[in-house]
Amino acid sequence: MERSLTMELVRVTEAAALASARWMGFGKKDEADGAATEAMRKVFDTIPMRGTVVIGEGEMDEAPMLYIGERLGLGYLPELDVAVDPLEGTNIVAKGLWNAISVVAVADRGCLLHAPDMYMDKIAVGPKAVGLVDLDAPVIDNLKAVARATGKDMDDLVAVVLDRPRHAKLIEEIRNAGARIKLIPDGDVAAAIHTGFPDTGVDILFGSGGAPEGVLAAVALKCLGGEIQGRLLPENEEQVERCLKMGIEDPNKVLRMEDLVKGDDAIFAATGVTDGELLKGVRYQGSLAKTHSLVMRAKTGTVRFMDGTHRLEKKPNLVL
Repeated sequence: MERSLTMELVRVTEAAALASARWMGFGKKDEADGAATEAMRKVFDTIPMRGTVVIGEGEMDEAPMLYIGERLGLGYLPELDVAVDPLEGTNIVAKGLWNAISVVAVADRGCLLHAPDMYMDKIAVGPKAVGLVDLDAPVIDNLKAVARATGKDMDDLVAVVLDRPRHAKLIEEIRNAGARIKLIPDGDVAAAIHTGFPDTGVDILFGSGGAPEGVLAAVALKCLGGEIQGRLLPENEEQVERCLKMGIEDPNKVLRMEDLVKGDDAIFAATGVTDGELLKGVRYQGSLAKTHSLVMRAKTGTVRFMDGTHRLEKKPNLVL
């Protein structure tokens, strides 16, 4: 992949963030998501690549744009798999909460798992704990492994878990082990990324969330040298058939980094929509807006934070 593609992808996430942040706190998650998706799609049309959406807003008959299988870019090389979440945290934006982001990940064609839209059980850690956790191991064992790897006492550890009734037993086990918990309403891509940055205070992510989000998190953690493991959780025969149709022969298999994102090169970009531990949200200042973005490349290990100042009158077609 061309090095210049990293900057192009930041333009994509910036546009989606600028469009969706206008809806913060209005209680209208669908409108926020629609604004992000439309803005993201318009910028993709300007990028020199031949991309195919493998993780997007749904199937062709479910989503008007950024649907699975949609072609993106100007139509010439490089050929890429594209995973998008124009607004990760639609409810977060609707309520004006923390850690909503706009996300894009790309890899060479055939390198990203075509994850079906269903739940995935996940565990994610930063670089220090790579190879030391196991999705099938008891919670206490994984916490002890992370504590040893990071040089922390158990009561210094912070585990992130989506605040859902299905996680009641998991939450109890973490508390009984003596670790602290940060419950989040939505946004487990951001939470998984936080494990790769010590300053966020997050050490490990546990629990089930969306499978497409698991692939996006895997690209980010591959760039950071971290790790995520996952197992699909089909709820019925129809979902099992969907796994098989998308090329996943064993839905019960533990998916590791090389299953989620193959090869040694991938790029991940995210822009904050609302404030979070890692990224600031969009700031509107009259005719200007400010954004805060993250872009990473696995091949080089480069991690960049980028501040952008945007003259809104110059972007009438992107800011809704």
